[in-house]
Amino acid sequence: MKYGFGIDLGGTTVKIAYFDETGNMLQKWEIPTVTDGGGKQILPDIAASVRSFLTANKVAPADILGLGIGVPGPVNAKGVVNRCVNLGWDVFNIAQELSDLTGFPVKAGNDANVAALGEFWKGGGQGCENMVFVTLGTGVGGGIVVEGELLHGAHGSGAEIGHLVLNREETVPCNCGKRGCVEQYCSATGIVRLAKNHLDSTDAPSSLRSLDSITCKDVFDAGKSGDKEALVILDQVYAYMGEFLANVCTIVDPEVVVIGGGVSKAGQMLLDGIVPYFHKYVFHAAGEVRFALASLGNDAGAYGAFKLVLDAPDAPEGNA
Repeated sequence: MKYGFGIDLGGTTVKIAYFDETGNMLQKWEIPTVTDGGGKQILPDIAASVRSFLTANKVAPADILGLGIGVPGPVNAKGVVNRCVNLGWDVFNIAQELSDLTGFPVKAGNDANVAALGEFWKGGGQGCENMVFVTLGTGVGGGIVVEGELLHGAHGSGAEIGHLVLNREETVPCNCGKRGCVEQYCSATGIVRLAKNHLDSTDAPSSLRSLDSITCKDVFDAGKSGDKEALVILDQVYAYMGEFLANVCTIVDPEVVVIGGGVSKAGQMLLDGIVPYFHKYVFHAAGEVRFALASLGNDAGAYGAFKLVLDAPDAPEGNA
């Protein structure tokens, strides 16, 4: 049996998981992401944590297939990061540098794409060859699998579906600098913004008005309790999500759309709201799509990162 590591690099913590070659997660832990000094300590810290684990558990280096890592920024097929603003990184080959630090082969990918690969392999996309994965959190991320292969794109920014433009009349800029992006309406922060804008536009009573600070969860909870204004807000959200996912699926024609991230905790209510609008906008031949909630939670990135290792050309056959 061979083993390896899947690493999910976030702005606050680094999630590290140890797998066997069949994809069983054997152990997992976290270390802080130290972004001081332009993030120069991040990779040495990861390497030190991996080495410490191997020593403590008496694992022979010869038994390690390699490390996979998901990074919050564009990463091309050669493992070159094209700036990670939140980490202080510019352009460099993360795969090569981490390999030099650990002595093991390293494969790298964008974190959202890698999480998509995890859900495709062991989560909501199991059994499919074509999948769209969308994460609805503070922002909107995504990943696309076509014919069993993760879509990276020519510049490592494939499946940046959160920055498709939904509203050309939008006056407020998105964090990316454009206006009217999906992220401005379908993320948790976007939903709160829609809620505040709606409540400012009407005098109708709503339980949301009694809250000092509205969260995305508050909007869904109010909707579940029958609050009419919350339901109006959520209908706007569903319309945006349905249109955006219909556009993506018209291009990709997936078997399944897997929805994860914090907003997905709204559960079946979210899917039931999206589907009618999805069918309103999708091209008819691409409409036979199953919607599912992500099932791996915060582990999706680690699973997907290790799958990058298994999918490498020199990995053992029959274990993917």
